Amino acid sequence: MLPVRKAVIPAAGYGTRFLPISKAIPKEMLPLVDKPVIQYVVEEAVASGITDILMVISRSKRAIEEHFHPAFDLEAELEAKGRGEELEALRKLQSMARIHFIWQPKMGGLGDAILYARDHVGEEPFAVLLGDTVVTTKDESCPVTRQLADVVERHGGSAVALQEVPVEKVSRYGILGGEEISPGLIRARQFVEKPKPEEAPSRLAVSARYVLSPRIFDHLERTPKGKGGELQLTDAMASLMQEEALYGLRYEGQRHDIGNKLDFIKANLHFGLQRADIGEALREYVRGLV
Repeated sequence: MLPVRKAVIPAAGYGTRFLPISKAIPKEMLPLVDKPVIQYVVEEAVASGITDILMVISRSKRAIEEHFHPAFDLEAELEAKGRGEELEALRKLQSMARIHFIWQPKMGGLGDAILYARDHVGEEPFAVLLGDTVVTTKDESCPVTRQLADVVERHGGSAVALQEVPVEKVSRYGILGGEEISPGLIRARQFVEKPKPEEAPSRLAVSARYVLSPRIFDHLERTPKGKGGELQLTDAMASLMQEEALYGLRYEGQRHDIGNKLDFIKANLHFGLQRADIGEALREYVRGLV
């Protein structure tokens, strides 16, 4: 099997749940302590062996481009002031991977965003990492995207990350059903977008990370629009399942969905408490609140 070298990061959505701030600032640029969410996502891709990344953005997301472009004037200022640590961090940010951008002129769903990557991907398997979600794993040396790539490179087909959700939340996610063929690895038989709880094949929800066969593009092009009048990636993957294998991987870790206010605040606490510079002071502050 071909190695997984390329990734697509959809980041074009309006972020309406974060208005008014998302009118001017992309939700993907909101910080977890002092680093924007999208940088965590790119770092996961790079740590998973990805060398080429295509970000699908919209007109209001130019700040994402600027974040990953060189800032020579700022670098010169940091160098002149002897701030070597910050200078090195900036230079590392710009050299992590080859990062490209393409505009999605009109919102049409996740499937539509992925279609814009067809020329970039070619005939290779590729990763998809949602730009507003950070996924951490128990074993930090093996990100979930790397785990999915290992599944596809070993078995072929496509793979998605899974986490079990409460029954009252299954209608928010794509839900996968199938049989476990090895510990944590499921061969999919059903894949349904946002089902009613009584119609869901399981409580295993897709967790913002995918590694997909390039054949997904053919299925996206002939898949009709689904819920909300949008092209649903889940519908195209359900069609692809009829031709080649789809696997679901239950990983040990945590999904930090930055797409809503409460989880954004929780994520800042999670990452802030782990910081050597502010963790202990933050812990004392939180203790004083309860």
